Amino acid sequence: MSRVPTYTAYDGADLAYRIVGAGLPLLVIPGGPARDAAYLGDLGALATILQRKLVVPDLRGTGASQPDSDPVTHHANRIAADVAGLADDQRLRPVDVLAHSAGANVALLLAEHRPDLVGRLILVTPGTRAVGLEATDNEWEEAVAERSAEPWYAGARAALEAEDPTPKQELESAAFFYGRWDEHARDHAASDPLQRNVAATGWFHDDAYDPERTRTAMRTLAAPVRILLGELDVWPTARGGAELAALFTDATVTTLPGAGHFPWVDDPVRYAEAVGLLLMS
Repeated sequence: MSRVPTYTAYDGADLAYRIVGAGLPLLVIPGGPARDAAYLGDLGALATILQRKLVVPDLRGTGASQPDSDPVTHHANRIAADVAGLADDQRLRPVDVLAHSAGANVALLLAEHRPDLVGRLILVTPGTRAVGLEATDNEWEEAVAERSAEPWYAGARAALEAEDPTPKQELESAAFFYGRWDEHARDHAASDPLQRNVAATGWFHDDAYDPERTRTAMRTLAAPVRILLGELDVWPTARGGAELAALFTDATVTTLPGAGHFPWVDDPVRYAEAVGLLLMS
């Protein structure tokens, strides 16, 4: 078995990463928060379809970067510093960055503190806490109700509202995050551990974010920002995507019809084609 490659982070920690494919590098930041990067799969065959070299870190506390258990080192701003260390180690300057879900918060903080590293920023169904954007109760309700015609809706809705959901209910409620709740989607959802380690507890700590400062920094970011939404995702909605885009001088929003929070699971080829177009725009 080949050894997992590692690099040395700002505090001396050895953190792992993997390389997929060959070509121009694309730095990929997983979400979760703190979900093992394996959930990304091949991201709709981005490496083969786009002929790009994916550089995918095992973020601190996940995958082969598990040992660190200090919650402070798992704050999103510290994770951004880890990712910057990987970019420096691999001499990726500047590099196109693709971030999914909660990983978008890390990408935004990376762009704030190390704008020299970011050539182009692709935010896929992005988390927006770093810039202080959140769904309203009405938006959440409308997004959930949008799926009311689905045969799984009643059970998934009950599971979503359970105060202390069972593992079965956790899986049922995941249906709202996929465009199609088929066997492939259920397998993907079931791969998410219900209890993550200490890494997950640190990502959203208040000390990790200063939304006003980050918003101010984004107004002067030179890198083009491309936001990819899923039509059926519960967040960000079209409003969330538009408000996020408005923070940048060069940003666009693309919505994939029929897709949820994991668009490469819903339609791998269409997802890869959409990302390819965004990387060229």
